[in-house]
Amino acid sequence: MKKIILLAILLTILSSCGTNNSTSIFGRGVNIATDPRTLGTQIDDSIMQQHMLAKLILADKKHFLKIGVKVLDGRIFLTGKVDDPEEKLQITKLAWETKGARSVKNDIKIKEKFNFKVSAKDALITSQLRVAMIIDRDIKNSNYKIDTYKKKIYIYGIAFNEEERRKVINEAKEVLDVEKVIASILLVEDLSRQRN
Repeated sequence: MKKIILLAILLTILSSCGTNNSTSIFGRGVNIATDPRTLGTQIDDSIMQQHMLAKLILADKKHFLKIGVKVLDGRIFLTGKVDDPEEKLQITKLAWETKGARSVKNDIKIKEKFNFKVSAKDALITSQLRVAMIIDRDIKNSNYKIDTYKKKIYIYGIAFNEEERRKVINEAKEVLDVEKVIASILLVEDLSRQRN
């Protein structure tokens, strides 16, 4: 029992360090009560996420700020930008080597010359979708991570049912200037372990 309490305290301390997208033990903004994963799965995913972030730091400290990592039901989702294709392959290999990884979805992009106009438009698209999801009461907004790159929206998360998944995708398609929606949304019934 003492080991479990010590592990929980250690994970809380570790997850509060840094400025990456995961800012708490259960991921940014995830409400334990609305997350359909079991507490055990949430902890397993959080541990995998922390292991992957540690691997990134050991490989190259700059990856910690440039790469986003999200783990859902043992599935690792990667986003961000790297300087060359070799870095992308190295990070993918690190993800697959993470103990417990069931799959890896790599949406890391190769850096191009910085364009403020494009970056500002991407930030606006992300904000508009986030607001639309907050307003829609049928969508559990905290269960989703959104990234936008060159007017393409990447959505990762867990939907309670097919209707919620469809609504999230439709909201994304309705955002002004969006060229493509890439959704990796799992259904609760797709999870290996879920709350009863």
